[in-house]
Amino acid sequence: MKVRKLLDSFNYAINGIIHAVRTQRNMRIHMISSLLVLTACFFYDLKKLEILILTITITMVIVAEMFNTAIECTIDVAANYYHPLAKIAKNTAAGAVLITAINAVVVGYIIFWDRLNQFSFIVIRKIKQSDPYMIFIILIIVLISTLVIKAVFGEGTPLRGGMPSGHSAIAFCLATTIALISQDPLAILLSYLLAFIVAQSRVDSRIHSVLEVLAGAVFGTLLTILLFKIFG
Repeated sequence: MKVRKLLDSFNYAINGIIHAVRTQRNMRIHMISSLLVLTACFFYDLKKLEILILTITITMVIVAEMFNTAIECTIDVAANYYHPLAKIAKNTAAGAVLITAINAVVVGYIIFWDRLNQFSFIVIRKIKQSDPYMIFIILIIVLISTLVIKAVFGEGTPLRGGMPSGHSAIAFCLATTIALISQDPLAILLSYLLAFIVAQSRVDSRIHSVLEVLAGAVFGTLLTILLFKIFG
C-alpha cells in the first residue's frame, strides 16, 4: 500500500512537469535551452565544479518556472476576477523566474564565454571565406519562391498567414545556410533553435497552423540544400 502511494506521488509529480511543458511556452523554452546547454557539455572540457554549477542553475530556472505556473493556477482558481493583490502575486512570481534566468545567463557567460569566443572566430572565418553573393541570392530565391506558393494557395497575405509560413521558411533557410557553412555542432543547434522559436511564435500567435509552419520549415530547408548543391 505504501509502495502504491509512493508510485502515485511520482506519477502526480511527473504529470505536473508534463502539464507545465505542454501548456507553458516559457517552460518549453527553458527545457530546450537546458538540453542545448547540457549537450554543449559534451563538446567542451568542463570541470566537475562547472558541470555542478550548470545543473544547479538549470534546476533553479525550471523550478522557478514551475512555481510560477502553480501560483498562477492557484490565483486563477481562488480569484476569478481582477484583484490588485493577485496581480502583485503573479508579477512577483514572474520576477523570480526572471532573476533565475538572468543568473543562468551570467553563469553561462562565465563558463562558456572563453570557449565560445574561439568558436565564434572559426564561424566568422568560414563565413568570410564563403561567397556572400551566393548566400544572398539563395535567401532571395527562397523568399520569392515562398511568396509564389502563397499566391498559388491564395491564403493570407504575403507577410501574414497562409500556406506555407514565410517566417518559418526564411528562418530555416538561414539555419540551414549556417549548418552548411559551419561544421560546428553548437552553431547548427543554436541556429535551428532560433528557427524553431520563430516557427513556434507563429503558431502561438495563431497566425499560422502547425501544418503551415511545418510546410514552411521543410520547404525552406530542402530548397536551400538544393540551391547550395546547384550554386556550390
